[in-house]
This record gives sequence, C-alpha cells and structure tokens, in this order.
Amino acid sequence: MNIVFEGKETYKEIVERADKIDKQIDFGNRSFIIQGDNFAAMAAMLPQYKGKIDLVYIDPPFNTDQIFSVSESRTNTVSRPNKGEVAYSDVMTKDAFLKFMYDRFVLIRELLSDKGSLYVHIDMKMGHYFKVMLDEIFGDMCFKNDITRIKSNPKNFGRRAFGNQKDVIFFYSKTKANIWNDIRVPYSEKESIQRFSKIDETGRRYTTVPLHAPGETSPNSPTGKPWRGMNPPQGRHWRTDPAEFDRLDSIGQIEWSRTGNPRIKKYADEHQGKKIQDVWEYKDPQYPIYPTEKNFEMLELIVKQSSEEGSFVMDCFAGSGSTLLAAHKNNRRFIGIDDSSFSVKTIKNRMENTDFAFLRLSDNTLE
Repeated sequence: MNIVFEGKETYKEIVERADKIDKQIDFGNRSFIIQGDNFAAMAAMLPQYKGKIDLVYIDPPFNTDQIFSVSESRTNTVSRPNKGEVAYSDVMTKDAFLKFMYDRFVLIRELLSDKGSLYVHIDMKMGHYFKVMLDEIFGDMCFKNDITRIKSNPKNFGRRAFGNQKDVIFFYSKTKANIWNDIRVPYSEKESIQRFSKIDETGRRYTTVPLHAPGETSPNSPTGKPWRGMNPPQGRHWRTDPAEFDRLDSIGQIEWSRTGNPRIKKYADEHQGKKIQDVWEYKDPQYPIYPTEKNFEMLELIVKQSSEEGSFVMDCFAGSGSTLLAAHKNNRRFIGIDDSSFSVKTIKNRMENTDFAFLRLSDNTLE
C-alpha cells in the first residue's frame, strides 16, 4: 500500500534531488548543530554521514494549523502573542505537509546505519498517514512498534468525543539487525511482593517456574530427552540441557513439590526487571522552555535503548534540544537541525558547557 499526495516524487528522485545540492557538511566525529532547512542540511550531510547515524528521534510539526510562539512569561503553544517571539510555524496544506515529511523520511533512511532506528512522535490526526508513509519507505517488515504515550492528565473538553490523553511514537529500524539494549525497569516493592511471593530460609524472595517451555524439539536434542525418568509434557520441551537441571538441583535452585514435581527457583534480587511495554506514561513539562518540549526521561530511554556509547544520535526537528542533551548525557554524539533561531538560541543556552560545532546553513557561518 502506497500513500498518494500532490507533488509526490519517487524515493530515487528525492535522493537524486538531494545529491544536486552543492554543499557538503563534515565535522568528522564531533557533535554538531545546524540552523537551516533540514532537507538541505541532511542532503549536505549525505556524502560524509550516509549510513553512519544509529538513532533518529523526531517530533515534527503535527500540521496543527498553528503558530507556536513564546512570550516573556511562559511558552504559548496555541496562538501568537502580539509581542511574542515566533518559535516555528505549523501551517501547511495536508498535501504539502505529507510531501514535506515524505522527503525528509527518505533522507533520514539514507543517513541511518544498518543497525539504526527511527522514532517518530506524532498525534493521531496525522499518525495513520505517517504509518503508511513509513511502511512504504522503510518496509513494513522493519516496523517495530507503535508506542502509545500518555501525555497528560484526563481532559474534560466539551466537544462530542472522548478526551485525548495520548499521542503515538512510531518505531522503525533500517534493517532487522537494529541496536537493542533491552533496557529493563525494576519492579516496584508491591510488584516484587506479588511476583516473588515465596521466601526461602535466608529471607530471599523467590518464585518458581516450570522446567519446560512451549514447543517440541527433536527427540535427538537434549531438550527433548528424558531427565531423571521424566519426559517433558506433550507439546513442550525442557528449557535447557537437562545437565543444567542437575547443576541447579545441586545448589538448591530446584524446588520439589510433595508430589515430586520440580520447578526452578527465580530470585527477586537476581531478576533483571520487567520488559518495557508499548504504553508509556511520560508527561511533558507543565511550563516548557520551548513549545512542544517533550519529557526528558522518555528521550533518555529511547537513547539508551536504541544507540550505543559513541553512536551518532540525530534530531532534525531539534526544538528545545532535549534529544541532543539526552544523547550527550549518555556519551553519544549528537546532530541537531532546526530552522528556528529561537530553537538554536534555546539549545545553545542548554548546551553552553558542551563541545559541539555550529553551522548556520544560510550564510555558511561556522562557530
């Protein structure tokens, strides 16, 4: 299934147009920030950075038909104050917006490494269009998750519809070999008590799990052979080579029931934590320093999960610079791009003690 919109070019045509831009950006292994149009900036990066970026997170315009501005008192995300400073404009026709994003998704894919990932933050008004675009560009086999992000407290608006507490993050990889650090989160004390309900003679909390797992293996495989006169139940196999069960039993990590049923002990203090699911609750700052500033802990999680120390992490709609700060804090190199002078000013203020190069694309000014 392909998306259709006015002015659409093929993937090849977009790359060829990018290749014609007569500018090259090369800061080597340094982190850097570019002020300018992100298509032109990414096109200029292609000769040196194609296939080198391990993670891209973007929070692009949502096509809200609004001007996002900042007044002297606090951020204004609804209208333009008379004396406010414009952060960015989010006013386009739907076709123009889809073309704008499609072109940039193509260049993002070109810049991603073979182990790279893309996280796209969007609302549900445009989310279904983005899903079709991303499936077309990346391939639906590289779709990983659509993450529901609970962004706010319950709303009580008067319109004839349910309240909106969420937006969505689409997670895609360049190939199936994407970086995945399998970050886990610890159980709460209540969850730990519920999950590890037994206590041994030393006071350690534990639970037990069967020695077998779903699915049958070959009778010639150790996991399909009898252990101590027992076969795995029909349709199942031993979790590991039964020789490991002998070792566990010798150190007291097999619990035998009164009826002779063995189970493996799993201790709470040895558990890695629970796997992160696809519903996140990360509420944004109540008084952001930049319109649409996102939750920093959420961005740190994405950086830790899908990149490595030394990786290049890019946000080509850099906004407040939170993605860049999360990357820097976790020993990654960052690339930030934004056309807004207010965005660049905000990022520089936040990163004033950080080493990075800066380029203003319009006049080729380097700092």
